[in-house]
Amino acid sequence: MDIRSTQGMKRLSLLGAAAMSVLPMQPLLAQQTPAPPTETIKTAATHTPTEQQVIDLSKTKWDWMADKKVDSLATLFDDRAMFTHMGGTWGKTQELATIQSGGIWYKEASIYAVDVRVFGNTAIVLEDLDLEAVVGGRTVTNPFMVTEVYNKQAGKWRLAQLTFSRLVRPVKASAGSN
Repeated sequence: MDIRSTQGMKRLSLLGAAAMSVLPMQPLLAQQTPAPPTETIKTAATHTPTEQQVIDLSKTKWDWMADKKVDSLATLFDDRAMFTHMGGTWGKTQELATIQSGGIWYKEASIYAVDVRVFGNTAIVLEDLDLEAVVGGRTVTNPFMVTEVYNKQAGKWRLAQLTFSRLVRPVKASAGSN
């Protein structure tokens, strides 16, 4: 190789190294944190009778949870139901035991919007709510999007899944604090 080829290779190596050192930074510079959504669901002005039945059942479930009515909840919850919380996922037996013991006391659900979709024997309920609860002896209020999945069995709706997804919006309820 002659000297000019060697110098050209060195320059090319330096340019390559410079480009490689900038590339990992490029995605960081290009990314911006998107603004959180301000509203994610809206309550429809009217509902079908089936949709209203599921909405009413969901509201009754919140009342039963606040009142720790585990016998009523045991009938509503499917034996294979799963409950996803901020601290973990567990089944029907653990959820009922947690409610009965007061490990989580669902004091009040302030629901701001509800959306229900029915697909044959399955209904999916989304609720934008603030939940005031006592967890480990401490009262907390968190904004959640709660997803409930119901399945109609022998003419009755049974809860198959309940998931709490914490929202980035501030708490709207005036009761309690986080």
